[in-house]
Amino acid sequence: MSLEEGLRKLLQGGRDWQRVPVKGSPGLFVVKAPAYRGRPASLIVEINPVGEDGAPTKRRGLMLRSRSELEAFRQLLSNKKLDTLMDALEKVNPKTEGSGEEELEI
Repeated sequence: MSLEEGLRKLLQGGRDWQRVPVKGSPGLFVVKAPAYRGRPASLIVEINPVGEDGAPTKRRGLMLRSRSELEAFRQLLSNKKLDTLMDALEKVNPKTEGSGEEELEI
């Protein structure tokens, strides 16, 4: 089955909000978005890093509907100020280690 055939099958028979991983590309998923206010059901690319178990690390990742959205995000992600901002955030935000729960001695 070709990529386009598989996508058509998902669009026609998939459940609303069904997330399907892209074979050979961990972190890339195709999601079926339901019809809404006259807009037909459509497919969306989701970019969501995966953990060691292959499951997405975030509840929802970056959702893209078109190549123009992809290009806009590429420009934003390559902005050098984003690196500076992330460095500053990491310094300001509280450190998190483990689950955040402490074991009590009783």
